[in-house]
Amino acid sequence: MARDPVPVAIAYDFDGTLAPGNMQEHVFLPKLGLNVRAFWERSNLLAEEQQGDPILTYMHRMLVEAAHADIPMRREDWAAHGAGITLFPGVESWFDRVNAAASERGLAIEHYVISSGLRELIDGTPIRRHFRAVFASGFLYNASGAAIAPAIAVNYTTKTQYLFRINKHALDLADNTAVNAYQPQDQRRVPFTNIIFIGDGDTDIPCFRTVKEQGGHSIAVFPAGDEGRAARTRKLIKEGRVHCAVPADYSEGSEVEQRVFAVLDLLAARERVRRA
Repeated sequence: MARDPVPVAIAYDFDGTLAPGNMQEHVFLPKLGLNVRAFWERSNLLAEEQQGDPILTYMHRMLVEAAHADIPMRREDWAAHGAGITLFPGVESWFDRVNAAASERGLAIEHYVISSGLRELIDGTPIRRHFRAVFASGFLYNASGAAIAPAIAVNYTTKTQYLFRINKHALDLADNTAVNAYQPQDQRRVPFTNIIFIGDGDTDIPCFRTVKEQGGHSIAVFPAGDEGRAARTRKLIKEGRVHCAVPADYSEGSEVEQRVFAVLDLLAARERVRRA
């Protein structure tokens, strides 16, 4: 009798992981004619002065600047900005290739985003359809459909809760009971051993460590040719935070593809032994 495929989750950071730089810098800030460095300095200064969350202050600044420029910020407007986000090489074909490789091994891949960036911008990208869920910062909207305030802020420490939501299949953000409820390890839909986390830097460290320490696999990526960023990710290996560091090139045959396929081989072998 055919067995159901084993669920495996790949969770990705977004900025610096699937796309270069910060997503706000691709279309939104240039459209408003804002200096990128000045925008971030002003946002971070506000967080420092008011002892606030830098994620909330950058979201606040985006709304303030959009209102000042008289640019509407409805969901469709955010999505239009997101459509202009440049992705790293190979990303657009990556998901189909990984899904096919997993299927050949009797596994079923689910892709997730866990990002401090904006879910509204990610919704506009051509790869949104591949994600089962996007856990990212987002806005509240008024009755006219315009963004009026932050609804959720995802920072480096809160990112880990979404790993447990994946682990327990508690994907409804409005349901805090499910994610906090006791659930025996052997009854969790996606065990941590079947989770791969791919991120690019310091803000991903809690997720890197959580996944690695729970028996999953953590992969750090860096822009190809950027020796400074490469050195920072190699430092994460020495500190025991990640398993490996590879260029953010998702093309066929790339290092990250080879690494993920090797993990899929391992998971498939474990499952064969378990079922023997």
